[in-house]
Amino acid sequence: MSKQKPAAQEPKRQNRVRSAGEMVGDIAGLSFKRFGFVQGAIVSRWTEIVGERYARVSTPESIRFPAGRKVGGTLTLLVEGAHAPLLQHLAPTITERVNRFFGYQAVAKIAFRRGAAAKSRPRPARPEPVPVPTELGEGLRAIADPGLRACLESLASSLAASKGPPLVERGPILPNPINRPE
Repeated sequence: MSKQKPAAQEPKRQNRVRSAGEMVGDIAGLSFKRFGFVQGAIVSRWTEIVGERYARVSTPESIRFPAGRKVGGTLTLLVEGAHAPLLQHLAPTITERVNRFFGYQAVAKIAFRRGAAAKSRPRPARPEPVPVPTELGEGLRAIADPGLRACLESLASSLAASKGPPLVERGPILPNPINRPE
């Protein structure tokens, strides 16, 4: 008598609206696994792992593991031109940092491939803060915590720069999309 594996269970329904940020990890995770990444965070956090200097000239391309195992894999890096010899000398350090990121010995060796590293997009400039009105500033000076005071000053300056509360246009009332008794 053979045991059958239980059927793949569907994820539990949450009966709530989910933000796009919650779903991106699930969708991107499938894409990353297809192209050899067990964990897609290594791509998005590559700068934290190897540092800004080396992240500018290298990009992780894939991690290939031996059949049936999730340890001792080969990390393939795309490296720009003449930076490959330098990164080859740093391979033990990069291996250690990647394994520390994963929390186990995921990578045993690194393969280098010549190519253009992915360029990170520059961060948008933050708008300059507007001075806090004097009537709000007196109350804020009494706050001892500098972080909280800075946050509240930023909020007060944003409110002072606005043209009043946001206006919300009322549209037609739509039927309840979830079949619940009202």
